[in-house]
Amino acid sequence: MTRTSTATPLAPHPDRLLPADPGARAVARTVYEAVADAPIISPHGHVDASLIADDQPFPDPAALLITPDHYVLRLLHANGVGLEELGRRDLSGTHPVPPGRAVWRRLAEHWDDFAGTPVRSWFETELHDVFGLTEHPSAANADDQYDHLAAALATPAMRPRALFDAFGIEVLATTDDPTADLAAHARLAADPTFTGRVLPTFRADAVFDPSRPDWRDVVASIGEAAGIETGTHDGLLAALRARRRHFIEHGATATDTGVLDAGSTPLPAAERARIHAAAMQGPSGVTAAEAVAYRHDMLYRWAEMSVEDGLVMQLHPGVIRNHHTPTLERFGPDTGHDLPAVGSFTEPLRPLLEAFGTAPGFHLVLFTVDETVFSREIGPLAGFYPAVYAGAPWWFIDTPAAIGRYRAAVTDSAGFTKTSGFIDDTRAYCSIPARHDMARRVDAAYLASLVVTHQLTEEDAIRTAQRIVTDIPRATFKLRST
Repeated sequence: MTRTSTATPLAPHPDRLLPADPGARAVARTVYEAVADAPIISPHGHVDASLIADDQPFPDPAALLITPDHYVLRLLHANGVGLEELGRRDLSGTHPVPPGRAVWRRLAEHWDDFAGTPVRSWFETELHDVFGLTEHPSAANADDQYDHLAAALATPAMRPRALFDAFGIEVLATTDDPTADLAAHARLAADPTFTGRVLPTFRADAVFDPSRPDWRDVVASIGEAAGIETGTHDGLLAALRARRRHFIEHGATATDTGVLDAGSTPLPAAERARIHAAAMQGPSGVTAAEAVAYRHDMLYRWAEMSVEDGLVMQLHPGVIRNHHTPTLERFGPDTGHDLPAVGSFTEPLRPLLEAFGTAPGFHLVLFTVDETVFSREIGPLAGFYPAVYAGAPWWFIDTPAAIGRYRAAVTDSAGFTKTSGFIDDTRAYCSIPARHDMARRVDAAYLASLVVTHQLTEEDAIRTAQRIVTDIPRATFKLRST
């Protein structure tokens, strides 16, 4: 790569995110070094299994590092860069998809807009450690860096499976539609040359809300995939159970559900059957109140199914999806304009937990984008109910500062064992090791704070750090050890 006089060196500091106090920093270094090279367990993410199964070279640097990553898209968009300039397809047909080089230039021109953000921290680690770049991106070196990245991606070492091994990934969970045939997962499981584990996760959000304009189509497609008529509510539940069994047969250990709120009040069988039948006539067939009641009942049924079949139930409520309708209409979902809502769990989940909170084998992992509920609700719930686990900071709060606050908030009520392990929640494949490294450093800093205040011994801190990255996610997500 040609060096330029305007570029600044890119070399992440070895003590980044560790405490400033020299004594605490020394302890944190020791704790971090004990887990720095531990295998990555990623029980919740959005990488497509076919990417690894097909093992084809990545098309270009921008398509790999920028276009699929909504963390990157949203901040560039906030600073005046149109999504059509970042490789997202303009559904209106007004703008063609730009070449990858042009997309990379836009990131480089706006590099300083990421200063102080976790996205920049991930990028710095990723660009330096994975791709060998030695300068921060800038307008002056954008083309040289793009050429360097493109050349690297053309090498066998940068194919998806080679990176899977290089990243030290032990388990990678994907997120999959309930109608998916899971053929890519089956190919990977049957391939003796692939030693990693790529597991599907059952995600059926669309069936929860009968007011959605596509609800009837979604329900019909699930019935078709299961070979079960879904015109009745009982039929839909039977089809969902069948599809869950299909996922379990392909290695799934968990479901994931994203709903607006955690309401879980069950309905009498006759009432949910009536609302289902009305919704089958079209979205106008149900009132807003009926749609909410149906959704809350479905969340209760989801827990009921998890008690039956053993799938871990992940719950991600509290996000207002597609906040900007013009952007949704022009570029589709997952383009950076999903926004947080106020979270609540204790009362909304009470019906579900009254029924299943102490059920043997039931695991309910609660996530939030409203960190005020960690100490007020999620920590205390996990500190009483055997079924409840405190999910790691996610999305808007998977940041160094928020992860530290999460540890302090949840540990007081629930300790470490009733947490999830780190969740990278990413579509950006090459950022996975950087994101897990960030969490390991922050956890090392938190554990060091307990050591220097004589709440833990250094040996306890090391053992706890090791459990956070291995034993705890394996136990929470029912992942067998390799």
